[in-house]
Amino acid sequence: MANNLLINLAVLMQRPTGISTYALNILPYLKNLSPTLLTAQPFEDYSCYAIPADMTPEQGAKGHLKRLIWTQFQLAQIYQQQQAQLLFSPLPEAPLFSGCRYAVMVHDLIPLRFGQARSPMTYYCRYYLPQVLNQAQHILCNSLATARDISQFLGIPAKKLTPIPLGYDKTNFRDLNLPESNYFLYVGRSAPYKNTQRLISAFSAIAKPHNYQLWLTGTHDPRYTPTLTAQVQELGLQEQVKFLDYVSYSELPKLMNQALALVFPSLWEGFGLPVLEAMACGTPIITSNLASLPEVAGEAALYINPYNPDEMTRAMQQVGKDEKMRSHLRQASLTQASKFSWETTGNATYSVLSASLSAEC
Repeated sequence: MANNLLINLAVLMQRPTGISTYALNILPYLKNLSPTLLTAQPFEDYSCYAIPADMTPEQGAKGHLKRLIWTQFQLAQIYQQQQAQLLFSPLPEAPLFSGCRYAVMVHDLIPLRFGQARSPMTYYCRYYLPQVLNQAQHILCNSLATARDISQFLGIPAKKLTPIPLGYDKTNFRDLNLPESNYFLYVGRSAPYKNTQRLISAFSAIAKPHNYQLWLTGTHDPRYTPTLTAQVQELGLQEQVKFLDYVSYSELPKLMNQALALVFPSLWEGFGLPVLEAMACGTPIITSNLASLPEVAGEAALYINPYNPDEMTRAMQQVGKDEKMRSHLRQASLTQASKFSWETTGNATYSVLSASLSAEC
């Protein structure tokens, strides 16, 4: 009997970040569709089709290029060999002009908002992505903000779009009842749109900055991290600002639990998973008033204009000095996080893929 559904896991990384986390957490809820997983990693109790392991962001530009070539040519052949009826990709990549029926997940269109003229990602989003989405049977996206961007930038009709918010791992991200420490926490990459330069400037303006620290997590990026370390040195904040590099999945909740607040001043987010995960830990949230972040944080956050460092400074001062405010924000975070779950995300995804399969039958 043919396997009706293929799930493309070519992007899975050894150190999971956003897309990998999403794919791994919704997978159990798709099991009843009896999918075949296209994967370089073994998965027990699933039908698996082995694919190359060197096609992820961990291999840099070469990994991305190899995956796109494989997607266009080998993946189309696998689809035909397996007599599949639908391909699902946890990111917007699929074989073009191949006759493959597919659904994809779009996490954001940030390269179209903040793209650099010669960046491969800008070309990817301007030329490849529109073709992928136009030829898709259905498009999932992680927020109303992302759905609006897809319609605004690419002219995709709303009937092809289903916003499905992300979830979080309740066994990992939870209130650990740990003692509070004196640091503000940032979780994420160091790309310019993440706005960490303004965050460092805002932190430097806090009265008596030696009373606080700023901890920045995220894998060292040779394109951007040196600029941030130079900024810290120029401001004389080497003792207050810590670059933690990549923090493991199991260690991150401890950092979140003990932080004065998660400060997440991104200029744009498709969803903002660190905000949800921090709320699940009961961490006070300071975040941007733009894009999807109000969808995620609801009434649990202290919102700032991310283009205004003074607002960031005032928010950190308020949270740092006011224990009652922190207590209120902690409880509000836990309440807001309880509205999200991977079960809800997975079941909604199951419904969309099941309907797409039925439409072919």
